[in-house]
Amino acid sequence: MSRFNDVKRIKIFFKDPNKKSIFKIIKEVFILTITKKEIPFYYFKYAYRKNITNYLDYHSTKELTLMGNSHKLHNKDLNPIIENKLFFSFFCEQNNLKTPKLISYNFKTSFFYNNKTVQLKNKDAVTAFFKTIFKDTNVEALFFRPPSEQGGKGCFKISKASVNKDIDKTFEFLTQGTFVHTEIIKQHDAINNIHNKAVNTLRIISILTEDNEVEFIGGFYRFGVGKSVVDNASSGGFIVGVNMADGTLKKTGHYLSGYGGAEIYEHPDSGFKFEGFKIPFYEDICNNLREAVTFLPDRYIGWDIAITNNGPLIVECNSKPHLPLSDIAHGGMLNNKHMKTLLNIAKSK
Repeated sequence: MSRFNDVKRIKIFFKDPNKKSIFKIIKEVFILTITKKEIPFYYFKYAYRKNITNYLDYHSTKELTLMGNSHKLHNKDLNPIIENKLFFSFFCEQNNLKTPKLISYNFKTSFFYNNKTVQLKNKDAVTAFFKTIFKDTNVEALFFRPPSEQGGKGCFKISKASVNKDIDKTFEFLTQGTFVHTEIIKQHDAINNIHNKAVNTLRIISILTEDNEVEFIGGFYRFGVGKSVVDNASSGGFIVGVNMADGTLKKTGHYLSGYGGAEIYEHPDSGFKFEGFKIPFYEDICNNLREAVTFLPDRYIGWDIAITNNGPLIVECNSKPHLPLSDIAHGGMLNNKHMKTLLNIAKSK
C-alpha cells in the first residue's frame, strides 16, 4: 500500500499545476539537503507548491523522528497511558476527564464487561454478549478501536438495530484482535451540518513551556467523506486548520498527497464552507485540555476531541501527533518559537 501511495504521489507532483519551477525546486531541495542533513523526500508531499515560501519551517523526517523518540520531550512512564486507548480510558475515568464511555473490551476471544470476563468463541455467543450490553445500557451502537493503532485503522461499529448482521461481518476480525468498545458519540448538530456520517474530531497540540505553562500551538479539524465512519486524513478524509486565537476554521481544507493532495474550500458532500466557522465549546475545550495536561505532563501531546451537544469529549491523545498535518494546516510549525524550542531540546545531547 505504501509503495502504491508513493507512485500516486509522484504522479500528483508531476501533474500539479501549482508546483514551483524546476529550477526553484532543485535549489530548495539542495538547501534542504544541506540544512536538514537528509534527502528531503517529504518536500514532494506539499512544500513544493508555489505558495510555500518558508519551506524550511516544515519538519523533516529526521526531525519528526527525533521529536517523537526524545526522552527529554516524552516521559517514558506516561507513554503507556498516552499511546494505549484502553489504558487512557481507564485513566480518564479515574481522573474525571470527560471521554467516550468505555462499555467493554476484548483480547481476542476474551471479552470483558461489567467486571466479568467470558470466553466467546462462536458468532452466537458474541451476538448474545452484545445483545446483553445493548439491553443493559440502552446505547444504540458501540464504536470499536484497536488500542494502539492510529489513523483510524481497524475501526468499525456495531449497532443495536443490526447487531446480527454486524457481528456476522466482523466476527473473524473482532475475535482475532484486541479492541476497545466505547459508546457511540452523538456529534454536535453544528458539526453534523458539515458532515454527519463520521464523528469528526478536532486535533489540538499542547506543549509545556520551559516555565511549565500550557500552550496550544496548533490545531486542525478532521472531516470524513462519503460513508466512511472515520475522519482521518490518512484514511481518505481531509483536514482544515484552526485559528487558535478564536477557535474558527481557516479557509482551506487539505487532502493528503496520497489521496490527491487537493485544496478545497467547502465539504464535498454537504457544500459547507469552512472559513470562519466557530468551533462549539472552544473555550471549554482549552480549559479541559489544560486540566488534562496537569495529569499527563508531557512536553507535547496531540489531543483528539469530539464535540457533542453537551460539550467536548477527549477521545484519545498521541505523543506522535502527525506534525506534517499541522505543518500543512499552519504553514510550517517551525515558525512557532515553542516548536523550535522543542526541536532544539530533542537535538541536544
